Amino acid sequence: MTKATEQVVADASRTSRLHETHLGLGATMKERDGCLIPASYGDELFEYAAVRESGAGLIDLSSRARFHVSGSEAEQFLNGLITNDVKTLAENRWMPAAFPNVQGRLIGSVRVGRIENGFLIDTEAATREKVFQTIQRFTLAGDFHLKEVTDQTSLLSVQGKQAAKIISTLFAESVAGMPKDGLAQIKWQQRELTLWRATHTAEDGFDLVVGVEDAQAIWEALVTAGARPVGHDALEVLRIEAGRPRYGQDMDENTVVTEALEDSVSYTKGCYVGQEIIARIKYRGHVAKKLTGFAFDRLVSLDREATVRSVDGKDVGRITSTTSSPYLGHTIAMGYVKFDQAAPGTEVNVTSTDGEIAAKVSELPFVRGSWFGELS
Repeated sequence: MTKATEQVVADASRTSRLHETHLGLGATMKERDGCLIPASYGDELFEYAAVRESGAGLIDLSSRARFHVSGSEAEQFLNGLITNDVKTLAENRWMPAAFPNVQGRLIGSVRVGRIENGFLIDTEAATREKVFQTIQRFTLAGDFHLKEVTDQTSLLSVQGKQAAKIISTLFAESVAGMPKDGLAQIKWQQRELTLWRATHTAEDGFDLVVGVEDAQAIWEALVTAGARPVGHDALEVLRIEAGRPRYGQDMDENTVVTEALEDSVSYTKGCYVGQEIIARIKYRGHVAKKLTGFAFDRLVSLDREATVRSVDGKDVGRITSTTSSPYLGHTIAMGYVKFDQAAPGTEVNVTSTDGEIAAKVSELPFVRGSWFGELS
């Protein structure tokens, strides 16, 4: 590795700095993508309700990966690697983006924030190494530096209708009033942190990137302010209701970026890796299939990768994620369907171990929570 590149290699089962805190709260732990994460604190439905109803949940997302990119040529090099246009990104703002390969297929979905001394990039644990390697190979080409800060920081997320109130209790009201793509580097009790306004659940939300040495104090302060710990089992239900794809579950290295992440693509920026393929699909027609929702009229049991068939019996898609929605009172699923079957309301049948089950194609998200209203 060069001086321009710093990385801490992950252990086989990496743990959060808050691991003992989770255990002390009675959490059951599970492994995902090489990380131990809190699955539940004992009552998944109660945790779900903290976010979806009138409160706010506190979620440890430290298993996600974080990178700092800097240098006088950082903007130029980064813009040549991702699908969105960082040249248009103002300081203290963030945007969604994707790293594609030369075939326009997905390496990783990311958030890119412009901070005072460069860019902060956040991605899922499953794509930590892929994104790191994609950026790292260009660091010898110019004044372009990469540092992984995953193991030096923790990521805590407050999600729910009361998220802004809780954030304003700890910080300034002006910070809690950030726009949806807002980002701020602030101090709290002499502790430095980066605050993103972002949702993972279709409810209002804020992500806090803090030094690992400060994670415990900030976690406790957020709980004291009214946030309730929420495990990843409840988050998975909230994620599917919010229509947010997860790498390794709803998308992978075979996914064309625009099949699942259309809002992460700029069609007006210059060239980048995979741009020719992605632009050709856009301007010569459309993707062959797209990620969409499927709604059922009752609670049903579905297999992941269950086949989706048209009403005349043709295979037209597959299921990738499924859950029973407490908010809607029936089963919902995400998956892919051929473009000509993707109109909302299209009737399909899903073949599972329980036989063929009728469903309708649904727009995503399934639930339009407080994130889609007028935020404070």
